[in-house]
Amino acid sequence: MSKVHDFLNEAGVFFLATVDGDQPRLRPLGFHMEMEGKEMFGVGDFKDVYKQLTANPKVEIVACKPDGHWMRYTGKAVFDTDPKYEAAGLEVMPNLKDIYNEKTGHHMAVFHLEDATAVDIAMMGPGEDLLA
Repeated sequence: MSKVHDFLNEAGVFFLATVDGDQPRLRPLGFHMEMEGKEMFGVGDFKDVYKQLTANPKVEIVACKPDGHWMRYTGKAVFDTDPKYEAAGLEVMPNLKDIYNEKTGHHMAVFHLEDATAVDIAMMGPGEDLLA
């Protein structure tokens, strides 16, 4: 999984695609962490993206690096509900504590992808399987 993690670190911002009924939805994200051998992501449990992921867990994440390589990471979102994942996420990105806390009542819903594929694609070349 570390190749995916390293790619996302180098890209910085990446995009998460979900489905809202029959309409695709795409949004930028920056939070990710590697924990227990899984690449994990977080979204607000009060946001539409969370509702979309629970209704249809099929997602795709796309990230682009400055060198022109881009990654397509596709799979099924599985939520990790143990509070330790949210706590770890808030340690990775402490500025999120302003959003996710007891005062706001909002929580970060942490998920990873299962049945996933991840491909590093050069702008003008073949792709490389990042999970092999």
